[in-house]
Amino acid sequence: MSKPVEIAAQLGYSHAIDVSDLPKNRTRRFALSLDETELAALADDLRILGVKKLKFEGEIAYNDQGEVVVRADLGATATQACVVTLEPVRTRIDEEIVRRFSPDLEALSEVGQMLPEEDENVDPLGDVIDLGLVLVESIALNLPDFPRVDGAELKQRVFAEPGVAPLTDEDAKPFAGLAALKDKLSKD
Repeated sequence: MSKPVEIAAQLGYSHAIDVSDLPKNRTRRFALSLDETELAALADDLRILGVKKLKFEGEIAYNDQGEVVVRADLGATATQACVVTLEPVRTRIDEEIVRRFSPDLEALSEVGQMLPEEDENVDPLGDVIDLGLVLVESIALNLPDFPRVDGAELKQRVFAEPGVAPLTDEDAKPFAGLAALKDKLSKD
């Protein structure tokens, strides 16, 4: 078993497909769904508050270049904490996912060489493709980096130990004082 498949199996949402079982001239359809326990584990692994209404369905097939291509529709509702208020923020993800698994990249990755960075949707083709990992990575890549509740603003906060004057944003601009001194000297 490959390392990514072992990781997905440990996380509880592995849906591995043996590449040798894929027909060379036909498309294989799939539809993944996770139960409540798996959704909770997924949210925990993504370090978010929750995942609901998950849909990941599509097809997997060989293309003319000998690559295995996964095409899927991803739908999910993710709940994250607002970066300002920590209130729940819901995000709806509806994306078409296309991932290619190339046998050309497998040889490079086995010898530890750097993989070409031309296409971020291409991975090395191994013995197994884990649709669970494709699902998790796709959700992670489509989550907002800094979710915010509407109208949430980060106001200035100043902190300091007792007896120490707090450093403000204005104090952190040392050249502002020099500009004022220059203006004063220019007038004199």
